[in-house]
Amino acid sequence: MHGYNRPAVPELPDLTVVAEAFHAALVGRAITTVAAPGPLSVRGTPAELSGLVGQPVTSIRRRGKFLLLDLERDRVVVNPMLTGRFQLATPETKPPTKTAVVLGFGDRATAPPDAAGWTLGGSWMPPDPASVEVRYRDPTQMGKVYLAPAGLARPVPGMSDGEQGPDADDPALTLAVWQARIRKHPGELKNLLRNQSFVAGIGNAYSDEVLHAAGLLPFRTRSTLAADEVDELYQGMRDTLARAIDVLRARVPPTFEQQVRDFLAVHMKGGQPCPRCGTRISEVKAGGFVTSFCRACQR
Repeated sequence: MHGYNRPAVPELPDLTVVAEAFHAALVGRAITTVAAPGPLSVRGTPAELSGLVGQPVTSIRRRGKFLLLDLERDRVVVNPMLTGRFQLATPETKPPTKTAVVLGFGDRATAPPDAAGWTLGGSWMPPDPASVEVRYRDPTQMGKVYLAPAGLARPVPGMSDGEQGPDADDPALTLAVWQARIRKHPGELKNLLRNQSFVAGIGNAYSDEVLHAAGLLPFRTRSTLAADEVDELYQGMRDTLARAIDVLRARVPPTFEQQVRDFLAVHMKGGQPCPRCGTRISEVKAGGFVTSFCRACQR
C-alpha cells in the first residue's frame, strides 16, 4: 500500500472495542489449538506457540495500540500496526485470506464478572459451551504477534515505559497531569497527539478528530497555545475518544475485522462541508498521511 490510500490503522477506539468484546467472549476458555499460517508475523518459537495450548485466558485488554492476551502462565501481545485485523468466528467459518495466526478456544462455565455491560446479550457472543476461534489477519505481515512466555524477558518494541505515555483515555491522566506533561513536548499539535510517548493510542485519524473538536489547527505548535487552549485540547481528546468508542460498540460487532470511520467529522472528508461551520474541509497529503481540518473554525 502506498500514498494516502493506505488502510485505516487501528487506534484506541477500535482496539478498545475489540479488547472489551474479546475479554467478554474468551476469558475462562482455554486455548485448544494454535496455528501460524503467516509465520513472519510471529515473534517467538514454534515450541512457545504450542506451549499456549491448555492455558485459560485470564484477561484481554488494550494498551496504547497493542492488544494484550493474558493467559494462566504466558502472555500474547499483538501490535496490528497498519494492516492487522481480528476476527472472532466459529471453527467452521472459513478463515479470511492472509490469516497469519489462529487461536482456538474451548468451552467455559460462564462469562467473566467484569465483562463490559454493552457485550452482555450480544447476538455475536459465542455460547459458553461452544468452541470459538480468533483469527489475526495481516496481508502485509507488518504487524506482529509477540509471544511472552513466563520468565522470559522478551521486549516488545514500542511497549517500554519510555516508549509509551499514559493511555489517552486513562482516568489517571487528569487535566493537571496533562498540563504538566504537555509542557515537556514541543512541536506541532498533530505530531504531538500521535507521539505515543506523550499519550498512547491516538493515530492519524483520531488526531484530526481531536483537533477539530478542540478547534485547533494541526500545524500549530504547542508553544503557541494559551492555557485555555491546552485545556480545550485535553477535553477535545477525551470527548472525541469517548464518543467514538460508544459508536463503535454499537456498530462494529460481529465484524471486528472491519474499521468503521464514516462517522468521523473531518478525517478523509476533504471537500465536504465542515459539520460545525459548513466551510469546505481542507486536506493536506504529506508523507503518505492525510491531514484533514477546517480552516474556518480551527484556529
